[in-house]
Amino acid sequence: MLDTSKSPSPALPPFDHASADVILRSADNVDFRVFKLFLSLASPFFETLFELPQPNEETKADVEVQDGLPVITVTEDSKTLDSLLRFCYPCTLVDDPSLEKFKDIANVLEAAKKYSLNAIERRVCKTLTNPKVLAGDSLRCFAVTRRARLREECLLAAKYSLREPLVPTWFEEIVLITSTDLLSLIAYHQKCGTVVQSLRNDFSWIESHYRQWNEVHWMLPQKSSGFGTLAMPVKRKDALFGVGPSRWWLDFMDSTFMALRNKPCAETVQSNVEEAIRKVRESNCKTCCLVAPSGMQGFSVHLTRKVEELIATVSSLSLMH
Repeated sequence: MLDTSKSPSPALPPFDHASADVILRSADNVDFRVFKLFLSLASPFFETLFELPQPNEETKADVEVQDGLPVITVTEDSKTLDSLLRFCYPCTLVDDPSLEKFKDIANVLEAAKKYSLNAIERRVCKTLTNPKVLAGDSLRCFAVTRRARLREECLLAAKYSLREPLVPTWFEEIVLITSTDLLSLIAYHQKCGTVVQSLRNDFSWIESHYRQWNEVHWMLPQKSSGFGTLAMPVKRKDALFGVGPSRWWLDFMDSTFMALRNKPCAETVQSNVEEAIRKVRESNCKTCCLVAPSGMQGFSVHLTRKVEELIATVSSLSLMH
């Protein structure tokens, strides 16, 4: 529970202006000295509130007044209120707040809805395109932007959600979207995981990139026995420049594309490359340890590019129906 027994603390500039004409007191007991005009222009809620008759001498005892200004207590904490007011004030006086956590954005968004700040609500939603926010809460961002009908922001959140498992776990904002929205997102995710499988079934994209076998010698068998041996039996689709690749490399490809069905994204490729390099180094195969790590890092870039190219071909239009 918030402690309101102490004297109110002043807010940070510019919400401590001596010429302000009203005080908003946050739930954690911070006083924001603000101008009615700015809030009235931003919100019909505040415009109506400030147009109400001011207390006279008989009713003044029921209204808290500080420094001659009426005090309006709100339920938002000071962090949320500060961000909200920065959106309300002219850009010549303050910059928009830097919102880098989903919870902070959600709190400001809820307050914007409460006070009928419609234009500000859309501006707050657009902060959900912050990569830091999307990386940590892509599904929650999708739900909020889908509900707000923000097309580009919604599609971006859907792409970031490919880092999550195909079947999502419950999240609080799931109630904001319909079952059709959720099924469309899952279908998009599944299509992305499926389309990239063509890279595992046909290695011609590797041969067209590297041109000749000695550029991928680290993928090929380095010795007749042990870790860097030939994968047996060699399937025609697995051959590179007519030669069967090493067993460890085919194992890497199999595990990577299995993982891509669930999470079709660059992060899946990179984590599997790192795991393959770790196994190579633990094998104590001197030849493999010497050439495979650097070769795999370069291959990771190429594989990631191909995965993202294929994902870009998947239609996301159904997400906005």
